[in-house]
Amino acid sequence: MSDAAQAPKQRGPSLSKGTLKRLSFAHSTVYICLLVVWLVPGLAVATSIFGFIHGIGWILMVLLILLALRARVVSLRTATAVAVLGGIAPFFGSYEFFRTGRRREDAGSLGGEVPSEAGVAAQGTSPGGR
Repeated sequence: MSDAAQAPKQRGPSLSKGTLKRLSFAHSTVYICLLVVWLVPGLAVATSIFGFIHGIGWILMVLLILLALRARVVSLRTATAVAVLGGIAPFFGSYEFFRTGRRREDAGSLGGEVPSEAGVAAQGTSPGGR
């Protein structure tokens, strides 16, 4: 075998929910910094820098979240929170990632039980149960 066949394949950046969550929290941090430097007088240069980073970050987050929605990595609710409400403040998207992560942890601690919000259809019925 050649060396190329034995070498592990290089992977690109992951479009996982964890990666998107970290990016959303980073974007929220940049936004907090922008608000702080905007409120403090005399920091016009810093305001411009953080404003630029926030604007580019929001555009990238919208593109990534739309790709994740298409790949069914995130729900429509999370995508809306990041893309639409994120234009007002990125905290909405960060909160939504936090909320969905918390719900997943709670569902895992139930020992495989279906959460009540999943609906009757998700609980399943046996074919002869009618």
